[in-house]
Amino acid sequence: MNAPAHAVAPAPLLSVEGLTVEFSTASGDARVVDGVGFAIGRGEKFALVGESGSGKTVTALSVLRLNADARYGGRIAFEGRDLLGCSERELRAVRGGEIAMIFQEPMTALNPLYPIGDQICEALELHEGLTRRQAARRAIELLERTHVPEPQRRFGSYPHQLSGGQRQRAMIAMALACNPKLLIADEPTTALDVTVQRQIVGLLDELQRATGMSVLLITHDLPLVRSFADRVAVMKDGRIVEQGPTRQVFEQPRDQYTRMLVDSRPRRSVADVPAGAPPLLEGRGVGCSFRLRRGWFGARAFDAVRDVDLRLARGETLGIVGESGSGKSTLGLTLLRLAQGDTSGEVVFEGRRIDALGQRALRPLRRDMQIVFQDPFNSLSPRRTVLQIVEEGLALHRPQLDASARRDAVVAMLDEVGLDAGALDRYPHEFSGGQRQRISIARAVILQPALLVLDEPTSALDVSVQRQVLDLLAALQRRHAMAYVFITHDLAVVRAMAHRVIVMKDGRIVEAGETGALFAAPREAYTRELLAASLPDLPVPGAR
Repeated sequence: MNAPAHAVAPAPLLSVEGLTVEFSTASGDARVVDGVGFAIGRGEKFALVGESGSGKTVTALSVLRLNADARYGGRIAFEGRDLLGCSERELRAVRGGEIAMIFQEPMTALNPLYPIGDQICEALELHEGLTRRQAARRAIELLERTHVPEPQRRFGSYPHQLSGGQRQRAMIAMALACNPKLLIADEPTTALDVTVQRQIVGLLDELQRATGMSVLLITHDLPLVRSFADRVAVMKDGRIVEQGPTRQVFEQPRDQYTRMLVDSRPRRSVADVPAGAPPLLEGRGVGCSFRLRRGWFGARAFDAVRDVDLRLARGETLGIVGESGSGKSTLGLTLLRLAQGDTSGEVVFEGRRIDALGQRALRPLRRDMQIVFQDPFNSLSPRRTVLQIVEEGLALHRPQLDASARRDAVVAMLDEVGLDAGALDRYPHEFSGGQRQRISIARAVILQPALLVLDEPTSALDVSVQRQVLDLLAALQRRHAMAYVFITHDLAVVRAMAHRVIVMKDGRIVEAGETGALFAAPREAYTRELLAASLPDLPVPGAR
């Protein structure tokens, strides 16, 4: 039945109109949000998506005026009341009570000096006027509702005593304490493993349906938005370039930038490895353990990697996947003889056992075994220029080259990774995250190694930059016939890059095989769970 002609659409819960946000900088005023407008209805799940620097988090923080030293323009109406015109006292009643927020990194948002329960109770006592006993009972109920295990015991736990997923659940419990009408979730799953991400998103969806609250989700994770949000707005350079129903925006994007984001998922781009190619790297019964102190005098051994066998040919990519703590990064370091723990088993590189070699004997081999780390900002010296960073390996391993020859080699390498000679005398902080990762790759590849270990090389990058870096790595592999050990928790990346995959859990390999075959028919329940969480659009036999 059609609605009567005189029917009026219900007023939105939140309406943002012509929002501008400016900050003062050394070079003048900077407008980081420019004319943004959107509305969120009651009980609606709305997503704001975009890459780093698009202005989405600043926009979300503006709803509660949480941006320090910002100047606002436009209008932010919550239930018809303009929040930009409210006093600080009026805003304090809204914050936490009517509009709650959960942040990307709960470890920085939670007070490390107080137990989780006390922090939830504080909100209940402040906004709801509950007694301490009432607040404690309600806090335990909230922890149970957000599926925190052993809620009565966790009530007294400090943030550092909880896992990442448990901390995020505690943050959600705190946000729900006062039954808010609007929940703002700023990148709530970015720092979590794929299976925990899926659990948190499922929890938010469950709680939204149960309470009827509205949700404003801030993220750059497009598959997450596709599975969660009713409507979506896409931000670029401080402006909204497109918005509408989620399915429509994803299946029929109108704006060129939106089309680029939707099309930025990794593409498979691997060269065939000749059948019967001899192994470049072999691991036989590889293990690594650490001594953990218990009290003043006791200690116990922790096996981070146990009894791993693997084989890698020249020009081949072996993907190593698993959740945090599965041992995949420790395995990569152990293969390169860089692990700090007690190692065991055999590592054979180019037909020579290297597991028992001393550091002096290993040094000439380092040229042929390089590594690229997850966070280029922390792995590049902030006190060195790009020239000094990239030429360092040449100076050590090719002493016959003079300064001029090294500079020419660096210029050629930067050109190969998509950077120009103007970068030579600049420092890492002057580059974007994607550019810094290109510098890290240039530093490793300039030595033309036979083996390159890539430890989560794209996890900190936006989707479009991730695609560029993966395309670069594929091109470099074809050009130089390098072998890659590609460590990641992102199965979409592995599907695009790896010839073969091993799946790790608790330091052991639980499944291994050719990439296409393993993704099509995983044998182990753990592998199926990873695939279902990381690739929700891929049918997984036996997945729940």
